[in-house]
Amino acid sequence: MLNIDEIGDYRDLLKNFYVQKKLEFPLYSYKMMGQKLGLETSQLFRILNKVSHLPVQSVPLSKKLLGLKGRDGELFEILVAAGRTKSKAKKEKLYNMALALQDVSLRKLNSNELLFLSKWWIPVIRFIIEINGGKANVNTLVKQITPAISKEQVEEAIKVLKELNLITPLASERYAVSTANFTSAGLPKITAIRSYQNQLLTLSQNALVNISPEERNISSLMACVDKDCFEDLVEMTQEFRRQVQKRVADVAKPEQVIQFVFSLFPVADISDKVSPKEKEKLK
Repeated sequence: MLNIDEIGDYRDLLKNFYVQKKLEFPLYSYKMMGQKLGLETSQLFRILNKVSHLPVQSVPLSKKLLGLKGRDGELFEILVAAGRTKSKAKKEKLYNMALALQDVSLRKLNSNELLFLSKWWIPVIRFIIEINGGKANVNTLVKQITPAISKEQVEEAIKVLKELNLITPLASERYAVSTANFTSAGLPKITAIRSYQNQLLTLSQNALVNISPEERNISSLMACVDKDCFEDLVEMTQEFRRQVQKRVADVAKPEQVIQFVFSLFPVADISDKVSPKEKEKLK
């Protein structure tokens, strides 16, 4: 089931699909994807970059391309309609319809604290406001964030940050910035954090395609380890994370907001998990 708190804009689904395809097949192009959706190359480019919206006749083709069926398909249609309408009242009604399609457990994620954890751009905006000396001009923030988000998403982020007291109004479009730590206690909050981490991995994929190697550093390492080594690597990763925190704390005049993603996970397990008793049976 799609999660409206993770999507934000239906065009993100299409963009993520394109990025994933591009990573799997470097020759995949806007033209190839456009043909599947009945769109011209330039038209698809504008849609993926949130300049324009998906035409009605391309919605069924998009659902097929993304593999969306049942309630996921219904939700996608509602999000397209909500994105296309200029009426705030109609938009709110459509989003309420979308939320009604969600599982009960997902609807629990709509508090401001959980919104902060489940939408990647909200923490980013908090840091940008700090870098900007407390200035929070919506149009400026839209231009500063990569990948692009909408004006409405920036306005929502500012509202959430204000209600969490992470920014406090001082004057017109200027705020004092404070800090807060959120724990991961409780299933809803854990779900939100996992959603946030999943979005970060998607941002990494997007960066591979859209950001030049000179402006990013994404690498990987495959290694053969045993249990003791794995535990050491986890500890080393945690220590490196602490060192990163210490280093960035020394930055007097920050110029960028970056995401540092630490990933350590198994891709194969050849350990002998057969019990001695089972071994005897196999003899």
